[in-house]
Amino acid sequence: MADEPLLARVHFGREDAERDVKDGLLLRGGFLPNAAYRAAISGRKMLIIGRKGSGKSAICMQLMADDGDYPGKVLVTPDETAGEEIRRFELAGLPGDSAKALIWRYVFAVHAARHLVAHAKDAHGRKPESVKTLAKFLKQNGELEGNRLAQWVTGLRTSLSLEAFGVKAGLDLAKTTSEGALAARQLELVERGVAQAFTDLDCATAHKPLLVMVDQLERVWSAERDSNSMVIGLLLAATHASGLYGLSVRLLLFLRADIYDSLSFGEGDKIHGDELRITWTQAALRDLALARARASAGERLTDEQLWREVFPPAVGSEETGAYLFRRCLPRPRDAIQFLNLCQETAWLTHSRDRITPEDVRQAELQFSAWKLKDLSLEYLVGHPFLKHLFPLFQNAGYLVSRAALQSRFEATESSLHRLFPAYADALTLSGVIDVLYDVGFLGVRRGNDIVFAGGNDLPVQPHETEFHIHPCFRAALGATSAIDLRRYEPGVAGDRLVQGNVFGFQSVAVSFQNRDTRLLGEVARSCHSIIAQAERAVELTPDARDEIVREINRVLDDADGGIRFSAGNLDADGQLFYTAHYFASLAAQLTATGLTDGANGAAEVVRRLEDEARRLRRLAGGSYGTSGDAER
Repeated sequence: MADEPLLARVHFGREDAERDVKDGLLLRGGFLPNAAYRAAISGRKMLIIGRKGSGKSAICMQLMADDGDYPGKVLVTPDETAGEEIRRFELAGLPGDSAKALIWRYVFAVHAARHLVAHAKDAHGRKPESVKTLAKFLKQNGELEGNRLAQWVTGLRTSLSLEAFGVKAGLDLAKTTSEGALAARQLELVERGVAQAFTDLDCATAHKPLLVMVDQLERVWSAERDSNSMVIGLLLAATHASGLYGLSVRLLLFLRADIYDSLSFGEGDKIHGDELRITWTQAALRDLALARARASAGERLTDEQLWREVFPPAVGSEETGAYLFRRCLPRPRDAIQFLNLCQETAWLTHSRDRITPEDVRQAELQFSAWKLKDLSLEYLVGHPFLKHLFPLFQNAGYLVSRAALQSRFEATESSLHRLFPAYADALTLSGVIDVLYDVGFLGVRRGNDIVFAGGNDLPVQPHETEFHIHPCFRAALGATSAIDLRRYEPGVAGDRLVQGNVFGFQSVAVSFQNRDTRLLGEVARSCHSIIAQAERAVELTPDARDEIVREINRVLDDADGGIRFSAGNLDADGQLFYTAHYFASLAAQLTATGLTDGANGAAEVVRRLEDEARRLRRLAGGSYGTSGDAER
């Protein structure tokens, strides 16, 4: 409604493309054309690969809804019944991949034949004999309508009526040597008839091609050989059909990345040129957010309004858009969920007319919990043990060394092997690291960058020792600081005043005050030395370095406060001992993280902490006449 605040009118759409189309947002400007979409409509790529939620189905839905001049569009989405039939389909004399390829080739041929029968008269004004033959074939085999993939499987397993092509039942085909050869021969006759009809109508030059798309194969896939064979058969069939029908048919396959990456077949190298992987940057997700906000609230909405009036300009010290999209896996579904959750938290839960940083942080907790659960479900088929690995990272820093992870993993290895004996070979330290990297849970430190899986990045290398939990999952795991250092707890200066003359009128007050001030100055000196050492460790992860410096600055502030507010009775010796103990515990924590094993400067920071801890202890128990400098 027009009188509603802007926040109430903004909505970022549904998480799945099918409902997004029904609601209308996707087709009202909520779709953002990307490289995969452009490659699909241009015909340059046949295989669109992406993670769950990366926008494969959105491209498919947009292509189905486009008002382009395609003469026909077909969308094939197998259901569980059809999937089971394909998985179990075998033919004597043919390998499993080749047998299943025949099914898909038949699917493409039937859809093309149906299209030609309806299309010939409407678009070309004539029906050559080849098209009439196809119409007769479809009628004789009950294929004029419906998408009965399961029945097509049955037809190929037995025999087809081929009288339309001049072949009598039981004629030469019966002389073929095997069940597989019989099915292949029948299919070749049908395909040849389809190709001839396309040629007779000159479809390749007269208009755009017939568009045939296959989507949502993950509904019928499992991490078993027969399922992989079903997908390999689809790829082989698509390659065959593209060559057979040429420019008359355009095939588009939408496959989830984990399914495609699990395949291994001899002709896989022939498909690389047809592949395109969907990738999303933070900038692209930001553009998507604006496009969807405009589609829901009105096209006059500006980027400035979205990120200044609807969302707060910043969350903490980070610009809001960067804060949000850094905490999403790089895919539209995650971004849409997070953006909508922020809007609902502010508008529905707190009745605000704009989103606050507190709303974003509250939404982040819920969103992170969703995504951690979703990750285990996304890879449940291939990695059923995944959710049992998450406790290894709970309530600790998000920076994890290989040594620290090895220690944690060894404590649970036997339990994991007992729960998942079939995966014992994969449940090793290196195997676990590879899986967590591949699914996007862990990133690896390379130079000054933290690299997460995606694109053409290398897998984790044996020499790489520093890993980071993706920001998406940190809140749910309680891993919101880099290395979870023990926090320094500064005392109020007054708490360190001992009982006595607060105003320092006793004759010895000056000497105590001078000594106390000098000792606190030595604490400050130690802090500056440690901070300088940390800042010289340029190869140390910035988040870890910042966390160390932040805690040492708290010690420094406490020491400076004691110097300013002491009145002669400050317990400087106690503060020195407390600070020395804190430095020593900090050094032990850093050592336990395993960061000191790498050439990143962490070991030097640990040595400086230990040196300064020893120096402060000596000062607290030493004579008045030395500052401890000679012992450094």
